[in-house]
Amino acid sequence: MEILVTGGNGFLGHHAVQALLDRGDRVRVLALPGEDVSWLEERGVAVHRGDICCPETLATPMQGAEAVLHLAAMMHVWRPVRDYVAVNVTGTENVCKVALTVGVRRLVHMSSSSVYGMAWDVPVDERFPLSPFHDPYPISKAEGDRLVQRMVAEEGLPAAIIRPDQMFGPGDRLHFGRIADRLRAGRGVIVGRGDNAVPLVYVADVVQGLLLGLDHERAVGEAFNITNDAPLTQQELLQAIAHEIDAKPPRLHVPYHALYAAAYAAERLASITRSPRPPPLTRVGVKLFGTSNRHAIDKARRELGYAPRVTLQEGVRLAASWYLKAETEGARR
Repeated sequence: MEILVTGGNGFLGHHAVQALLDRGDRVRVLALPGEDVSWLEERGVAVHRGDICCPETLATPMQGAEAVLHLAAMMHVWRPVRDYVAVNVTGTENVCKVALTVGVRRLVHMSSSSVYGMAWDVPVDERFPLSPFHDPYPISKAEGDRLVQRMVAEEGLPAAIIRPDQMFGPGDRLHFGRIADRLRAGRGVIVGRGDNAVPLVYVADVVQGLLLGLDHERAVGEAFNITNDAPLTQQELLQAIAHEIDAKPPRLHVPYHALYAAAYAAERLASITRSPRPPPLTRVGVKLFGTSNRHAIDKARRELGYAPRVTLQEGVRLAASWYLKAETEGARR
């Protein structure tokens, strides 16, 4: 199959592109001008320079492609909401419109479990309304998700929507890397009691969900949660990472509401000072790791044959191995 991957040079893109190559697909990647794509070129991947915010750059890379994996997104940077909307909503609309114009047979849109909001009392399934936390990333991802749903219903877009939990694995500096860095520095804390379920999924299982979205006939027009339904608690996760990187597990419990208030203050200060860097603490981060969040995968199991293949404990071991290797190599430079 001839497949275009937007965002193919990112963390998830690295894993998805390699999986596609391993199974014999012909892969193209849309990369921003100036991105280092040497690893793609070494693997014979066709690289097209463009930007999903510039629709005129999308037709050529998409022409002749049978399918599109739309992974490109703006996430976890300290930017105004309009910047998130430009990428996660308008950029998604551009990709979908061009896909319809050139006749792509399947588009898989990478959404997020964050579109549901957080701290529900029950495992959330795909029938739940989209009610994201008031933060630019989940708000814009929910709007992009709704956009794809509308285009499926009104314009016949042959799309499937994948809503994964927070992914981690080798190469993940966003979640695993930050947690490991804090534990190594002795700055790890437990939010609240620590017995809450943390919504994590190993990256290879996210890739599995994406490929099922590409291949399965029943995927078109549907949305699917993709995660591991045997979650770790916050305390179990921190202890597992600390064990694998030879750091001390955190013992200090910080009350949830106190930390949430501190995060609010940090965000306000960053906004007032117009800091270009994100604050060290955010409300969405405190809520994500300090409340219990579970997402049901019954639909993906039933209709796609999805099943998690990597336990979270094994995922921690694999990610820690990468982290320690990268740390050693960095020290040698």
